[in-house]
Amino acid sequence: MLTCIIRYQIDPTKKAQFAQYARSWGQAIPRNGADLIGYYAPHEGSTTLAYGIYNIESLAAYEVYRQRLAADPLGRENYEFAQREKFLLREDRTFLTLASAPHGDAT
Repeated sequence: MLTCIIRYQIDPTKKAQFAQYARSWGQAIPRNGADLIGYYAPHEGSTTLAYGIYNIESLAAYEVYRQRLAADPLGRENYEFAQREKFLLREDRTFLTLASAPHGDAT
């Protein structure tokens, strides 16, 4: 299992647009094959950093997921919304594996 963390730099004057974008992904991502943990908007501290986090089985599954998401009507609409509104200034993806499992008391 891989966890994809998307780090966004957003325009701090367009937090409402990012929130709308996040809600749309909340619908589109799960139905296209990824396990969405959530989208996170700035609250305290930085006003420009936001995150999207989801799990995916493998990089091969990620490629299939990306194709499905690009073909999804809500996915296409959300990509176009972000291009039109220009609230995303930068977007970086990192794929991680869980290194700390198992969690909790080992006794």
